[in-house]
Amino acid sequence: MSEEKPPSVTVRLKRGTWEVEITCAPEKVQQAVESVLAGMVSREQVSIEASMGAPPPGEEAKRFDTCRGLLERMWKEGWFSSEKTLGEVHEELARRGYHYDRTAVSHALVDLVREGTLFRDGTMRNYRYVQKRPLDAQGAAP
Repeated sequence: MSEEKPPSVTVRLKRGTWEVEITCAPEKVQQAVESVLAGMVSREQVSIEASMGAPPPGEEAKRFDTCRGLLERMWKEGWFSSEKTLGEVHEELARRGYHYDRTAVSHALVDLVREGTLFRDGTMRNYRYVQKRPLDAQGAAP
């Protein structure tokens, strides 16, 4: 008789030069990922790729976006065409189904300001963020 292996899930976590791969039973995925993430300094830049064996035909493995990646997508959509507070950005991410800590959102916004993607106006604890330059027809900054 042949013994069937229980299904397993492989999760790859990437951050900078770090890459961690975890293979475990589906019911243990959350616990394993949380343990690894707890050991990393910042969750903000972690890119997660999850796959359960081969993805179904015509379907790619689901990718989970970083906080920064989501903010860049919102910028490309023109969501930052008018000034937004940290609270408004945090609420919009939650409305879209992404529940990041406010400090992670704040750090990602500051990174985008430093790179010149967004402009920040106001005083400490009362900043407003807006896109620095308009998007062209293809959704990129000129």
